[in-house]
Amino acid sequence: MTHSLVNPYPAGQDAVQRIALGAFAIGLLALVIAAFGPGEEFPQLFFWLAVVLGPTGGAVYAVRNFLHRPAGVRNEQVWHRSLFNRGMVAWVFGIVLTGFYIALYWGPDSYWGSAALVRVFDPLSNLLTGSPADRWFLYGAVYTMAVLVMGLRAIAKYRHSNYQVVRTGSIMFFQLGFAFLIPQFLKAMDRPEFYFSYFWPLKPDYLWPEGGYYSFQWILDKGGLGLWMLLFAGVMTFIATPVLTYFFGKRWYCSWVCGCGGLANTAGDPFRQLSDKSLKAWKVERWMIHSVLLIIIAITLLLWVNSFLGGSILGNLSHTLSKLYAFIIIQAFSGVIGVGFYPLLGTRVWCRFGCPMAAYLGILQKYFSRFRITTNGGQCISCGNCSTYCEMGIDVKAYAQRGENIVRASCVGCGICATVCPRGVLKLENGPTHRDREVGNPIVFGNDGFRLRP
Repeated sequence: MTHSLVNPYPAGQDAVQRIALGAFAIGLLALVIAAFGPGEEFPQLFFWLAVVLGPTGGAVYAVRNFLHRPAGVRNEQVWHRSLFNRGMVAWVFGIVLTGFYIALYWGPDSYWGSAALVRVFDPLSNLLTGSPADRWFLYGAVYTMAVLVMGLRAIAKYRHSNYQVVRTGSIMFFQLGFAFLIPQFLKAMDRPEFYFSYFWPLKPDYLWPEGGYYSFQWILDKGGLGLWMLLFAGVMTFIATPVLTYFFGKRWYCSWVCGCGGLANTAGDPFRQLSDKSLKAWKVERWMIHSVLLIIIAITLLLWVNSFLGGSILGNLSHTLSKLYAFIIIQAFSGVIGVGFYPLLGTRVWCRFGCPMAAYLGILQKYFSRFRITTNGGQCISCGNCSTYCEMGIDVKAYAQRGENIVRASCVGCGICATVCPRGVLKLENGPTHRDREVGNPIVFGNDGFRLRP
């Protein structure tokens, strides 16, 4: 055998991956070094190393890792890796993520105002907004980079599924454009930093009457553009959302537009199997998510009543409640727990147990939507892939074995259950009406033949 026929790299890696992995390591090291001070003195250098070189190397490595394999989802050894099986590495990663969110939300302004890590993003912030970066620009930039880099990985991984490729591309588009670039451009023009991919009740303060940043009155004071933004938020909340959900289910938002779901389906994709599928978790889920929806409805109504009455009855109580909601639900739940606990509880903890938008969409989907996942029970081999990889904790296999349509308020229509099914048992469909979903397959297949469903 000649040396030219021998692969000099281990199985699954080639020269391009080695170079990309080295670039990622350099970027990660530069980020750590920058955080200890040098980033403030040499922001341009560390920007190119940590923000450009590192993520680029990571993206190339991840994409290459899947492209030189045959198309299709590989399910072996998923539970054998410490990072994806709540092992020691997962705990360390979870603590780091949680610590970052705690520092970001509740760290002192004096620290974030002079943090060297923030200064690393000054070149990008100056380009987009004309001003230095702050903690929230850092957060938005890192969040968007995670969605883009891991989105490319997801496209390479699920490239055999047109639905997954287009859906992931949509997530990346809305996060980059509507949740990052457009708000920064608006900020540069001294206009409201409005996020067009979020609206009430997920972004409740857009419809709160007054009292702070992003409130109804604050946006209205910005003139004609502010009025248009408020009209957009109102139309999306009360008109577009019910109409789109009727035709497409909650997937049009939760799996195609929303940044929370976008991060879960890209950066969180390796952790989706960690969601709790037990009936107890399902019961807790229903109580919690609908309670949050009722709470935000009550707070919104109280704020408007208090505003009309000039604060004569409730005083500062409604504003106190709104601040408490922002602290517990928006910051602690959706941020610290919702993302920091990815390696321990799975990727959709916030979407499943706390998001009021998901609850609102779920009610519409459960009772008024044409969307359903149809099943062919006669083809099911009970491999369990569908249930394992359902990020919303739905025991999909139990429906498939009975040949029943899956009509669940929590289903976000990500389609991974159908993607990982080796037999084509599951299919995402929009039926002619919303009334024919619960019937399921009119013919029941079984080991003893088939019969018509009564």
